[in-house]
Amino acid sequence: MKIKCLLVDDEPLAIKLIQNHIAQLDAFEVAATCSTAVKAMEILRTVHIDLMFLDIKMPQITGIDFLKSLKDPPAVIITTAYREFAIDGYDLDIIDYLLKPIIFERFFKAIDRYLRSVKPDKTVALIAAQKRYLFLKSGLRNHRLNTDDILYIESLKDNIVVVFDHSSITIKYKISDLEPDIVALPLLRIHRSFIININKIASFTSNDIIIAGKSISIGPNYKEYVLRKLQT
Repeated sequence: MKIKCLLVDDEPLAIKLIQNHIAQLDAFEVAATCSTAVKAMEILRTVHIDLMFLDIKMPQITGIDFLKSLKDPPAVIITTAYREFAIDGYDLDIIDYLLKPIIFERFFKAIDRYLRSVKPDKTVALIAAQKRYLFLKSGLRNHRLNTDDILYIESLKDNIVVVFDHSSITIKYKISDLEPDIVALPLLRIHRSFIININKIASFTSNDIIIAGKSISIGPNYKEYVLRKLQT
C-alpha cells in the first residue's frame, strides 16, 4: 500500500514541483492537492492521509494556525519561502522544514526522516523501496546517482571516483562522509578506500572481492564485518 500525501499550497508551481518529486518515489502517491487550509480540513475528514506537505503563508488561515487546530494530524512536512517560520514549525513536532525552491536532494532527505519516524517494520520495507539513489553535493552541483549502476566507489585523496559499467565520475567528496548515506543502500565499505555494490559481486574470499574483473582488497579493519554481511 502506498503512502498517501496531501499537498497544501496556494502556489500552483510549488504544488507541481512536489508532485514531480513524489512521482520519483515508487511507494508514495499524491492523494489530493488544495490551496487553502479550509479545503485541506475537508480532505482530511474524508481521505486517509499519511503525510501532508503544508505551506505556511496561505489565504484565510495560515499553515501554522491550521496545524495547531488539528487534533490528530498526519505526519507533516512544512514547505515555505520564509526561513523565519522554522522554529515555530519545529515546536509543532513536524517531520521537517523545507525552504522553497525545494530541490530533490533536500526533499529526499525529508522523506528519509519521515520513513524513519514510522513503525520499524514499515520503515525497513519503505526505505528499501525508496533508496535507489545516492545524492552527493559537491560545491554548487548536486549529483543524483542510481545505485543500480554503481560498481564501486574509490577514494583518491579529497575526491571519490564512482565507477559504473562503462564510465566513471570524479567528485570532490570524502569517502567517510558517505557512510551515513549508504546504510539502506546495497553499498558496503570494505576498505578505507573502497565502497562496493553488493549486487555487483562476482566472487569473494576472506581477502578480496571481484567486481567486473577487478580485485578489491578487504581491509583488515573491515574484514570481520564485511564477511558477516556477505555471508548472511
